[in-house]
Amino acid sequence: MLTTRYVTGAPNWIDLGTPDIDGAAAFYEALFGWRFQPGGPEVGGYGLFQLDGRTVAGGMQTTPEQGPPSWTVYFQAPDADATAEAARQARGSVQLRPMDVQDLGRMAILADRAGVTFGLWQPGRTRGMDVVGEPGTLCWTELYTADVPAAAAFYHSVLGLETYGVDMPGGTYTTFGPGGEDEDAMFGGVVALADDPAEQEPHWLPYFEVADPDAVAAVARERGGTVRMPATDLPEVGRLAKLTDPYGARFAVIHSEPPQDRVGQART
Repeated sequence: MLTTRYVTGAPNWIDLGTPDIDGAAAFYEALFGWRFQPGGPEVGGYGLFQLDGRTVAGGMQTTPEQGPPSWTVYFQAPDADATAEAARQARGSVQLRPMDVQDLGRMAILADRAGVTFGLWQPGRTRGMDVVGEPGTLCWTELYTADVPAAAAFYHSVLGLETYGVDMPGGTYTTFGPGGEDEDAMFGGVVALADDPAEQEPHWLPYFEVADPDAVAAVARERGGTVRMPATDLPEVGRLAKLTDPYGARFAVIHSEPPQDRVGQART
């Protein structure tokens, strides 16, 4: 499960790029109760989404030249420069070279072999999000890709991630976890695009824990968002819905069932 005991390769930050940060802030406040704290000119207006005074994500206003509206998942790296070089060697790319963010940490934006964007965060004064796994916070991540084995190999070589086969109703679900940790540290899954008609292109999808996915989906629709997949029960996992915000950034919400011992024997 995702925790704030951040280890190498685990997600430790997420942020939103949007053409209208004020509109996006109002949307996510209506869904999750977040409050947006904008930053000053020294950080380009980059701000923090907070829930009850605890930071749950970052966000900033972006231009079309900076890419489409989206959520970016960041992974912990002890050395962002070395990890960026590892991505190059693995036939990925560096979209934003490693750079210091004051004394808070060092970041980079990369893309995997399929062109999927993700981030690196090398902690300085800021280790990562203050809280995960609680209602209104990040609880899971999912990579959609055309080639699951190739993606697994890339993230293993770059971030040291290991994959596990989890027995699920209808088949086996491939999950990611940090290298050197046991299966309880799994933080995400990897899904073939061909297996999910709701997903049309490779990307990382963040999941936020909520008490009532149906209610959140209804609010999202009322506030100008889109319900890409209505609230659906997934046995032994929970009830989930896939949404976009009014500007096109994709995310999912889930009311998770208590953890079950579903981990299979496959591990790479």
